[in-house]
Amino acid sequence: MKKLLFALALTAGPLFAQSLTGTWQGVLSVPQAPEGQLRVVYKILTTDADTLKAVMYSIDQGGQPINANSVTLQGSTVKIAVVGIGGTFEGKLSADGSTITGTWTQGAPLALTLTRATPQSAWAIPEPPQPPKLMPADANPSFEVATVKPSRPNAPGKGVRVDRSGRLATLNTSLTDLITFSYGIHARQILDAPDWVGTDRYDIVGKPDTAGVPNDKQVRGMMQKLLADRFKLTFHHGKKELTVYAITVGKMGAKLTQTSAKDGNLPSLGLRGFGRAFIRNASIQDFAGFLQRAVLDRPVIDQTGLTARYDFTLDWTPDENQFPDRQGLPPKPPDPNAETFPDLFTAIQQQLGLKLESVKAPVDVLAIDHVEKPSAN
Repeated sequence: MKKLLFALALTAGPLFAQSLTGTWQGVLSVPQAPEGQLRVVYKILTTDADTLKAVMYSIDQGGQPINANSVTLQGSTVKIAVVGIGGTFEGKLSADGSTITGTWTQGAPLALTLTRATPQSAWAIPEPPQPPKLMPADANPSFEVATVKPSRPNAPGKGVRVDRSGRLATLNTSLTDLITFSYGIHARQILDAPDWVGTDRYDIVGKPDTAGVPNDKQVRGMMQKLLADRFKLTFHHGKKELTVYAITVGKMGAKLTQTSAKDGNLPSLGLRGFGRAFIRNASIQDFAGFLQRAVLDRPVIDQTGLTARYDFTLDWTPDENQFPDRQGLPPKPPDPNAETFPDLFTAIQQQLGLKLESVKAPVDVLAIDHVEKPSAN
């Protein structure tokens, strides 16, 4: 169950400020949750400028406070867009100001009615967990223990993740996936690989030999060592001019929100269906790597000069040249009533203030000298 983490930022005049301040709480029916539901709480108050701000708590998922993002109020209608997780809420404020009845949409729509709480009826918010301990930045970790197993045939899902203890796990990943992840390249930048490198799938679990959650460089370094040890991978670098996509800042400037993530130093980048991306605590270089690994048919290079980390979502209508490897990704069901989105290039410009264009550029290539199917655990 993907954690439902979201926050609200409300802006309105003094009249709405008076009607919406306080504690609001409601229940989402979520079959995948342990109790079949998730309780959410919003604490809303006014600022000195008579606008509203809020903090949201998903109290059945640890109760971490999530700071404000965005909301629009028109008449009695409340519309909320949630950056980072691709969620929206639309509801109606009751005439007596005691409830907001609406729908939360994060994939499938879910009914959500928020009720104004009193001190007696307000749910207790648990103390948030301590932030994860980070691995020392100067550490050069390896995997103390690692298992490499063939993936189950036709198993759903695909990806690489690191948990709060620092343990790394991959699902349905080919050696091509692992090489592109480890070295930050596109599959087209891998030369002289045998066919099985792109077709055989593996699930990997690795425990670092150093305590703490590793950073990006440390995760990739551990995976590089595992590829050399378990797959006997050796290669040499070269340069080759290829047609690539370059990301630059658009004429009107970037439309990006710097991250509010405080739960570690690793980015989170994922897809919910084809054409909906969720980006959290990620640089544009991370985003470029995500596009070239999961979406596009050629390398993507970052030429924005932006160095901060951001939270954003991106919605677009894919074309036939995107998602070259669809295994493990959920299908996008046809929905004649669904909102239509522009193509990827237009969406990046309109939603992010960035530009994606095709250019020719010299890029690194990785020519494989030797590789073997993985050794036994």
